[in-house]
Amino acid sequence: MARKPPPDHEARAPGFSRRTFLKTAGAGAAVSTVVGAGAACSKKPTILGPGAAPLTLRVNGARQTVTVEPRVTLLNALRNHLDLTGAKQVCGRGGCGGCTVLLDGAPVKACMMLAADAEGHEITTVEGLGTPEKMSPLQQAFVEADALQCGFCTPGFVVSGTALLANNPDPSLDEIKDGLAGNLCRCGTYSRIFEAVQKTAGRG
Repeated sequence: MARKPPPDHEARAPGFSRRTFLKTAGAGAAVSTVVGAGAACSKKPTILGPGAAPLTLRVNGARQTVTVEPRVTLLNALRNHLDLTGAKQVCGRGGCGGCTVLLDGAPVKACMMLAADAEGHEITTVEGLGTPEKMSPLQQAFVEADALQCGFCTPGFVVSGTALLANNPDPSLDEIKDGLAGNLCRCGTYSRIFEAVQKTAGRG
């Protein structure tokens, strides 16, 4: 027995059918894509490489020029080309926080960012927060609370803690733990690190 063809809902339904809607939406998306692509192509991209190219970085309030290959990370540019060794190369995959610096005031993992992408931004390393002769309040609190053992992770914690206190001058203990969650201390000095941040907040 021959099957009856399915009812032609499109012919009977008033207004848009599902098929008409999909056709219209598809055409609109295609037009938007073409227009967007044209706008993007109107701006000529900056091409770096394959060899080393000069970059201008603003680090700790000063303009610095480095000549590096496009693949060089911000961490390597800071350590190997500008001799700013406070940020540490530890895990190399953004998991420990040892390489934390501030980018426009926000903490970032310098091992996960290309130096070229940092152009035009304000970079602050732990060296820019204070010196042994004139420490920042948080650096001073780290000393007073004995919040370090081997000290390898300390710069990252100080940078992350500085960003935390800039956004929240009086954090609770839970907020401190949250704000420093991206940093690891292999010596396990967490309680004293939290105490140092609390000391600094109490002086605010």
